[in-house]
Amino acid sequence: MSRAVTLLCAITAALSALRSNPAAQGPSIDAAFDAFWAAASREEAARLVEPIVKSHVAFDDAYRRLRSGRTYSAAPTGVVRLTNRSADGVEHHYALNVPDRYDPARRYQVRFHLHGGIGGRATNAPVGAGTIGALAGAEQIYVIPYAWVDSPWWSDDQALNLVAIADAVKRRYNVDENRIVVSGVSDGGTGAYYVAMRETTPFAAFLPLNGYLLVLAARDIDDGQIFANNLRDKPIFAVNGGRDPLYPTRVVDPTIEHMKKGGVSVDYRPQPNAGHNTAWWPDVKEAFEAFVRDHPRTPLPETLTWEVGNSVEHHRAHWLVIDRLGAQKGDAALPDLNDMASEPTADFGARGNGTHVNRVMPGSTADRLGVKAGDVIVRLNDQTVPSAMDIDDAFEETPPGSAITLLVARNNLPVELRGVYQPQIVQGPPKRLFARGGTTGRVDLTRAGNTVIAATRGVAAFTLLLSPDQFDFAKAIKVVANGRTVFNAKVEKSVATLMKYAAVDNDRTMLFGGEVRIDLTR
Repeated sequence: MSRAVTLLCAITAALSALRSNPAAQGPSIDAAFDAFWAAASREEAARLVEPIVKSHVAFDDAYRRLRSGRTYSAAPTGVVRLTNRSADGVEHHYALNVPDRYDPARRYQVRFHLHGGIGGRATNAPVGAGTIGALAGAEQIYVIPYAWVDSPWWSDDQALNLVAIADAVKRRYNVDENRIVVSGVSDGGTGAYYVAMRETTPFAAFLPLNGYLLVLAARDIDDGQIFANNLRDKPIFAVNGGRDPLYPTRVVDPTIEHMKKGGVSVDYRPQPNAGHNTAWWPDVKEAFEAFVRDHPRTPLPETLTWEVGNSVEHHRAHWLVIDRLGAQKGDAALPDLNDMASEPTADFGARGNGTHVNRVMPGSTADRLGVKAGDVIVRLNDQTVPSAMDIDDAFEETPPGSAITLLVARNNLPVELRGVYQPQIVQGPPKRLFARGGTTGRVDLTRAGNTVIAATRGVAAFTLLLSPDQFDFAKAIKVVANGRTVFNAKVEKSVATLMKYAAVDNDRTMLFGGEVRIDLTR
């Protein structure tokens, strides 16, 4: 055997040994990961991906290291005050409540608590002691962020702020990534609904207390980018009071029922005698904490639904990224939680402006009584009907089947009409919870083994993130979109992809080794 061949064989054997023995690959891999773990933010971690990729670490070795995570050490306990500066330069204060006996070897549950009373806070200055106070529950790390008039909970700035805070806490403390929840009171409860529809991925559940989803439908809040369908991805625990002067249960109940019928998992705990306060907490506390214990996040859910608008943020839910919007010929017809069925109403059968009758529906109560177009309804039984009142509203307190006497003005003369009120019960058109502005798109996913079924509307392209915990990379990945097979091939595991999403997610339980980009325009 020649000397050159002998040398080549020796080099080949050495490389083989290097690949099969990660520990023999040298300190550069350890140093690269040490720097990655020490990164203070997702942005810094992203800059440290390249040295790991260039170290030629094997995929399985990198995956093992990410699953194990960083080594945590002792960290400050009690009330720890910190700040986060968002990408748009806004400074956000927040406080952590860390158990005095914090053990870095143990994974801790985390509860974000969003305060109320945003209208009374003019600046970003922290208010109060920065503690969870009377709403303390199980031993956990509490996060107390602050909102104010110019940065309310229902803003992109705050949604991204909470995600950044969650990342920062995970870098400093040993957090159970699948037990991070968002709760809040009053405005904070409404904010919890908002975050659920904007940034679902890091959070296990949302627990709004004395909040109301439809506050977000106010004209000065609803920007056409609020998507009720996104509530289907995570469970909700809600509490409202029967005597709450702002959001009483009689107002909230229909929306909660609509959410349940539309596939949202809601544990609703109405408190009949409660006002707009949390005096009920001692009675609800155990159910609240049990809900959190019983609903850990599923980092790689088998089903997903996500809807987005034309904003540059909020286009991802777990292993789905919506890349580009645009209507397609094969778009699916998807049930829409944004459409809420109207309550059945009693129809007297007269159409008009105020009490002035423009048209009478044939066969209706109005027709049988002898009401004619041009009449003006003056009095119902012994009650004067205000001229601005809608005709059907005038009969709101009148039981069907009861005798009525109607006084109308016809050709400037009084005419009395008598009969029986037998209205037709009609179903009105659906009510839209939130406005729609600009282009929107939605993807619903279901996974079974290595096959993904996608139903899409208004989406031109999306990306699926593939985890070795979810897909078998030794076999082909099949994607069927709106009944058409759009991908069917094997996907190679990639260290670059693994590290890219590890930098963003900072999550030991949600790792992605490959991507499949789907272009529905082809």
